[in-house]
Amino acid sequence: MALDHTTQAALLRAVPMLRKFAVSLCRNSDRADDLVQETMLRAITGVANLHPNSNLDAWLVTVLRNCFFSDCRARSRTVEDIDGRHAETLVAVPDQVGWCVGKDLHEALEKLPPRHRQVLTLIGGSGMSYEEAAAICDCEVGTVKSRVHRARIQLASLLSGETRGQPPRRPSQASPATRAA
Repeated sequence: MALDHTTQAALLRAVPMLRKFAVSLCRNSDRADDLVQETMLRAITGVANLHPNSNLDAWLVTVLRNCFFSDCRARSRTVEDIDGRHAETLVAVPDQVGWCVGKDLHEALEKLPPRHRQVLTLIGGSGMSYEEAAAICDCEVGTVKSRVHRARIQLASLLSGETRGQPPRRPSQASPATRAA
């Protein structure tokens, strides 16, 4: 059976009957209208599978009933969450390794002195040149390079867990008391 003028007229004549049946199933006129619309879409796409001497009204009622049951199954698997409160309870902390690394990096950056954190963020995070960072920090380019170097050493030390945030001393660096002697 093809969608010719006769079939199209029969489909349109069946709409009031389908709507009454849908309202009796849904108990809601808006949902019933949606159900009739879905039924008509499926009927138009599937009318080619219908035998020429079949009862069109019975077939449409079966399509509507199947749409209703499919909708009921879909609604049973979903939760109505208008204000988003249920969704907030479903949040889970990612268990990827990258999450821990990012958290450790953030904590280590917070332990850096503000001057070192600022230049490291400008150079490493924002991708600025040393000259641009020097203009922002209102200091010389050499000072920025020195701060970035110290910040990287201190950050590496914090992330490796070697010391408590202090840059490791090099053997060539003598303490002020040793130099005086």
